Amino acid sequence: MPRKAQLLQCMNEALVEAGLDEAGRGPLAGPVFAAAVILPRGFNHPLLNDSKQMTRKERDLLREIIEKEALAWAVEAVSEEEIDRINILNASIAGMQRAVLKLSVKPDFLLVDGNRFKALPGYGHATVVHGDATYACIAAASVLAKTHRDEYMRRLAESFPQYGWERNMGYPTAEHIRAIREFGMTEHHRRSFHPKELEPTLF
Repeated sequence: MPRKAQLLQCMNEALVEAGLDEAGRGPLAGPVFAAAVILPRGFNHPLLNDSKQMTRKERDLLREIIEKEALAWAVEAVSEEEIDRINILNASIAGMQRAVLKLSVKPDFLLVDGNRFKALPGYGHATVVHGDATYACIAAASVLAKTHRDEYMRRLAESFPQYGWERNMGYPTAEHIRAIREFGMTEHHRRSFHPKELEPTLF
């Protein structure tokens, strides 16, 4: 297996940069979670990577380290109702913006995973495709967004065990689709998401 390339520390050493990322754009149920993280200069951990490339155990370990060592971090959840009202892209961007505004340290510049963002007054920003595999601060944000969302979905699954959310995290797996067909939708399902597998029965 090729050695993972080391993540970049920053885009501009003269600026305090925050990494931004989200988790949960694709699920049929649950909020989308967004995170903003400012890491101390020189922060490095051999496991840190795009959270999707890490195991749950690795993510949970990194979450504890990031939350302890970051100069500032914040996580924001955007509800299913708001996702349905403004669409998932706008909800993801709104969540990242709100996470920035919750930071205890004001960053000079925002490094955003992906290719879409809306300027936040008072902050410069750059979008970075595959940013969670490029910059340490974005990777850290991806870990926090993913772990906080997964934790939320596992708690939610205790009240709705038939949907398997502790395993599928609300994504449209075959198990989840079957459960929606059998038991219908809950208040936690996104009404604006119309998977083709469900169109004949629900929509």
